[in-house]
Amino acid sequence: MAPRDSYLRSFLTASILALAAMAAVFQPALAKTDSPGQAGKQSAPGAGQGTQRYVKDGVTIEFGIRPLQRAADEPLMEGETVEVRFKLSDEATGQPLRGFSPGAWMDIGQVLQGQPGAEQKSCKDKIALYLKGVVGIRPMLDLNSYYVLVLNRDSSISVIDPLVSMVGVTSTLARTPLPRPGADWIASADSKRVFVSMPNADQVAVMDTETFGISTFIDAGKAPTRLALQPDGRYLWVGNDARDTEASGVTVIDTDTLEVVGQVATGAGHHEIAFTDDSRFAFVTNRNDGTVTRVDVRTLRVAGTTDTGGIPISVGYSGLSGSVYVAEAEGGELIVLGGSGFAETARVTMKPGLGPLRFTPDGRYAMVVNPSEDKVYVVDVSSNSVVHQINVAGQPYQLTFTRAFGYVRSLASERVTMINLATLGAGRKPIVQSFAAGSVPPKAAGDIPLADSIVKARDDAAVLVVNPADNTTYFYMEGMNAPMSNYKSFGASARAVMVLDRSLQEIEAGVYATQVRIPAPGRYDVAFTMDSPSLLHCFSASVEENPNLVRVASYKTRFLLDSRKVDVGDRVAVRFSITDDRAGTPKAGLTDVRVLSYLVPGKQRLEQLAREVEPGIYQAQVPIESYGAYSVRVAVPSLDQDYHDMSFVTLIAEDPAHRAEIARRLEEQQRRAKENAR
Repeated sequence: MAPRDSYLRSFLTASILALAAMAAVFQPALAKTDSPGQAGKQSAPGAGQGTQRYVKDGVTIEFGIRPLQRAADEPLMEGETVEVRFKLSDEATGQPLRGFSPGAWMDIGQVLQGQPGAEQKSCKDKIALYLKGVVGIRPMLDLNSYYVLVLNRDSSISVIDPLVSMVGVTSTLARTPLPRPGADWIASADSKRVFVSMPNADQVAVMDTETFGISTFIDAGKAPTRLALQPDGRYLWVGNDARDTEASGVTVIDTDTLEVVGQVATGAGHHEIAFTDDSRFAFVTNRNDGTVTRVDVRTLRVAGTTDTGGIPISVGYSGLSGSVYVAEAEGGELIVLGGSGFAETARVTMKPGLGPLRFTPDGRYAMVVNPSEDKVYVVDVSSNSVVHQINVAGQPYQLTFTRAFGYVRSLASERVTMINLATLGAGRKPIVQSFAAGSVPPKAAGDIPLADSIVKARDDAAVLVVNPADNTTYFYMEGMNAPMSNYKSFGASARAVMVLDRSLQEIEAGVYATQVRIPAPGRYDVAFTMDSPSLLHCFSASVEENPNLVRVASYKTRFLLDSRKVDVGDRVAVRFSITDDRAGTPKAGLTDVRVLSYLVPGKQRLEQLAREVEPGIYQAQVPIESYGAYSVRVAVPSLDQDYHDMSFVTLIAEDPAHRAEIARRLEEQQRRAKENAR
């Protein structure tokens, strides 16, 4: 490896290893795609963006991109959210191709331009660089990206990009402050928002995952603690652990309008929440009252209450059996509620001291931890009987699942226990393994969070584990003896972890899609890759300047810029005026004009006060530190204008050094290709 590339050796995170593997897979495709005699067939775009079609090796790929708020055949505009979709089918039969994991990128076509007239080759050369994980050379929109969010004890959230972590350096994109410590959190169904409960503030904070900033706070009753999103994503349910019985219950929030649509008093104590698969009913435990309340989601009224006795500590719903399961800690029983009225149908006897319960991904088994007995009980929902009692040392207290394993976290042990799901069943002996996530047990940190400290990673054969005692998040891939990498939370106290996945998802048979916000106008290369068969093809999309960016109120921001193209290293003086539509004149004398700038999708976040340099003209200095698109937004609290209420501008940073490096790499690749051809 050449000296100039030696830094690539330092990429040790699992994501970078995955990228290297992808590069090895796709390099043959880069070499052979569209070569003489092997070219695929591509259709030209139709009216508007149209549908572009590509056929090769028996696979048909149909690419489309459409705005979500306007007609599908209208031009794409900067600043709006669009759906990018690829439909895969068999060329001969037309049958959809399911279960694939394609990759895709979008980048401004002229940013990394190759030889004139060789757009396809230029696009493929760019993707080869992206796959190699070259620092500083990233697409404007990575449709394979994901982020790791860490909820900290010290009233903050850390946002980590695992794709560019290097030895000794954690790529923290943002550190988002909270006014009070978070107790629980959950992402919206479209991953555009993250909701964080703050019991000491009586509020739920809403994080915008485009900017990684807090967009609003919702008053959510007294002591909002547990959060649950119903399966259809319409309502967010908040458990209110209020001391006053009348205020103890749930607050229901519309996830679109972010408004409270109902509050239901259910009983005293801490509340856990579960739903039927069709989002028809919610079930709320009332720990101090020893009851479970059934709430009709359509009317947001109590539909029934079941007296479980003891301490109902956890609740879950099995779609396979159509029943609700309640873990009662004091008596050590699993209470089954079934039938049309969800009356008690069975009690499964275990031992006192039960904790949380979770269902396996197929819904066949319920797993219940018992910290007092150092056991995990496995219950077959088809017979409502205990089929396994698995010894797990160290007070097991949390559960999560991948497709193949159940993972159990223990309070008094640094080891994470793995239960092989394929070995469960009556008359069988479960295979149990473990690995160490750090060197000290979680209980050494003191308080233990309500939110999950172990979750499935983006890939279905890996997990992320927070050890609050050593302030580190570990990445473990199945089949390894130890975690492959870790992310140290410097300056914060890690307590819980979440994965925010923005990659392509199969939304229907053979259709892979995601939603993104277009940061800037221009012609985009849209690269699509598959590993089996090995395919790489570049589609295109055109995005127009948006002269009428959405404005909620009667104020307009007019940016006074000579050019939106800037250089890396510049401090750009962004000037603008704020005009009252009714008066038609700029607003002068404002003292609370705030400017937010960030590198899309949320890096290098900077918030500052603008100063009035002329009557009605305001200015802020925006540092340009990296190649990419910088979004610049304005807010004026005294006018009740937030960053999302006013128009914004996007600055495009093209780094000459990057362009020269890419030109050199392309020239070197072409030279090697000619030498190989000889």
